[in-house]
Amino acid sequence: MKKLVLLSLIVLMSVPMFAQENASSEKTRDSFLYAEILGYSKFLSTKVSVTIDFGQNTTLFEDTRLRDENGKVVNFNSMVDAMNWMGAQGWEFVQAYTITENDQNVYHWLLKLNLKYLTPEQVQEITSKFKTKRSK
Repeated sequence: MKKLVLLSLIVLMSVPMFAQENASSEKTRDSFLYAEILGYSKFLSTKVSVTIDFGQNTTLFEDTRLRDENGKVVNFNSMVDAMNWMGAQGWEFVQAYTITENDQNVYHWLLKLNLKYLTPEQVQEITSKFKTKRSK
């Protein structure tokens, strides 16, 4: 009887250790690329001007609005329109908040892209779509 109780205790004590090991290894497998889109209301318009920050090196007065292949600024009807565009690129919504600057709301949306199933080449291709500078 004592052996059965001792064996049961050993088994029960090892189960939580197994669960913790698996849970921590699951966390290290997922890595994400994060981006923040900022939306500014356009003057006398219902559209928003969207800039993006995915960690790129920028100067103080650099224009970080999204541009298409021709270098033309991409305009969005709303922040949801911008999120739909980003979602089509594989980005997931994380968090949103609004800050008021000079009586104007600035919308901040944090997004993430799971890199788990992407090759480095695919990641490069995705980030190259986020052109913020004009083509030369």
